[in-house]
Amino acid sequence: MAENTILGRLNGLKNKFEELGQQLTDPAIIADMKKFVQLNKEYRELEPIVQACDEYRNMLSNIVDARNILANEKDQDLREMAREELATLEEKQPKLEEEIKLLLVPADPQDSKNAVLEIRAGTGGDEASIFAGDLFRMYSKYIENKGWKMEVTSFSEGTVGGYKEIVCKVSGDKVYGTLKYESGVHRVQRVPQTETQGRVHTSAASVAVLPEADEFDVEIKDSDVRVDTFMSSGNGGQSVNTTYSAVRVVHIPTGIVVQCQEEKSQLKNKARAMEELRTRIYNIEYQKYMDEIAGKRKTMVSTGDRSAKIRTYNYPQSRMTDHRIGYTIYNLSAFMDGDIQEVIDHLQMAENAERLKESEL
Repeated sequence: MAENTILGRLNGLKNKFEELGQQLTDPAIIADMKKFVQLNKEYRELEPIVQACDEYRNMLSNIVDARNILANEKDQDLREMAREELATLEEKQPKLEEEIKLLLVPADPQDSKNAVLEIRAGTGGDEASIFAGDLFRMYSKYIENKGWKMEVTSFSEGTVGGYKEIVCKVSGDKVYGTLKYESGVHRVQRVPQTETQGRVHTSAASVAVLPEADEFDVEIKDSDVRVDTFMSSGNGGQSVNTTYSAVRVVHIPTGIVVQCQEEKSQLKNKARAMEELRTRIYNIEYQKYMDEIAGKRKTMVSTGDRSAKIRTYNYPQSRMTDHRIGYTIYNLSAFMDGDIQEVIDHLQMAENAERLKESEL
């Protein structure tokens, strides 16, 4: 991408950024909350591009100044300073241009959203449930380290520990854009707690990460929803099994069923169940978008096929392998303690390379 092409695109986006800034002060826009939220989101997404535009324009200006000094200045000290500055700027220019190219590739519009994380035990019986519990602990520690917030919506415990399934909401900065790489089947190879012969078994758990739908993304008619209440089960204090605080919501047109039992209040459980229902309805359309992308290019984010094996956790060798990028580490204990950022970074780099390749076709 030539300099003038980059500047041309950056200038257009900077003009749009300034127009959005003016619109956001318009009383008519402020009064229309749906429109205001949409424009404010666009404004915030353009901000880093505009900052890069200013930095790039300033760098090009400094390059011109340094070259002029070298061409016209007689003072040797000034010439030497200009020569050093020019060398530094010319080294920096291609790196900044690559960063800008990536910024100019349209990001997944869902990346900035919160997420619903669900973990389900797969093949392997009790050991699969224990492994699902290990994955939940791993994500809990990672989420805590990121400073995000996690709220469990519903769960079903395994008979000897762990979870048959657990669903939670994760809130924070760019949660979905980070956690989306975790969707898929996670396979574990180890000697199960229930194994008496010391043999290594293979079990699995599936992880799904869904972008949470905003209130304005999906409108649900009251007539399309059936709400059932039932007694909570599991941990929750004295109110468990004494009040009908747990809520099950059925969306009649799609058949989607969501339940929440973590709050003591039936109203709070219903509100959280409705949030998750909106997300699941929204993701029916989002899945079509993901399938379309997968048809155009290789993506590190698993699509609707939840049978896609993305990782293997081998305990005897303390090895974790991500099969999408062929990346292996030999410090499994740290990984299972939530130290997963390095792998996510590699997946993001691979995804960005594919996005750039697509944009240049």
